[in-house]
Amino acid sequence: MILKKYAALPDFLQSEEVSTYYEKLQKRKTSIIVKRIFDFTVALIAIIILSPLYLILAISIKLDSKGPVFYRQERVTTYGKIFRIFKFRTMVVNADKIGTLVTVNHDPRITRVGAFLRKFRLDETPQLINILTGDMSFVGTRPEVQKYVDRYTDEMNATLLLPAGVTSLASIFYKDEDKLLSAAENADDTYVEEVLPGKMAYNLAYIEKFSFFYDIKLMIMTVLAVVGVEFKDAEKKAEEEKLPVA
Repeated sequence: MILKKYAALPDFLQSEEVSTYYEKLQKRKTSIIVKRIFDFTVALIAIIILSPLYLILAISIKLDSKGPVFYRQERVTTYGKIFRIFKFRTMVVNADKIGTLVTVNHDPRITRVGAFLRKFRLDETPQLINILTGDMSFVGTRPEVQKYVDRYTDEMNATLLLPAGVTSLASIFYKDEDKLLSAAENADDTYVEEVLPGKMAYNLAYIEKFSFFYDIKLMIMTVLAVVGVEFKDAEKKAEEEKLPVA
């Protein structure tokens, strides 16, 4: 991926709020290019290595419940482009039609195998395919559905200057949103009004600090978080950066 010239950006990204972040990224063009080369190379190698595991998981999903192996939902990535995300299916078929677009804690739509996949974030690994195609990166703002992107403020739109990511600062430090949504009367409204602004604060902070080596740091932190390491200094980091903690 190469950062477009400002005049070539979609109209909704040509705002004063976005331009501040654009100028920061423009100074880091080399990191953006290296990020893409790294993403493609590592994703290709990872898919080859993980292919036996993918076969086992695919069989487990099919045996556990009716429906396809993959969940292909439309999400939004760089410059507002719509793409279809690859995820292992963790819910019953048509889950998005019998509930909200966000997942709450102990969601009854989640299958038995799905609960296991979510616990270790294995459901996200097929997004390596999206990384290969350039629609996603290892690190970046988690891709939202158009419904929620439509609710972005002008400043939040700045997150669409870079590809959507598999992991992010928000994924590491804002991982208890399920609990908040479970207690809400309307999960969609609570997500937009309370959860989304908090996560976006982290996503915008990521753009402020963006560099290839910062991406590597966040990838390492994500792996540690998956295996159970708790980042006890999350509150301190949030205070220093004026960011919320879930």
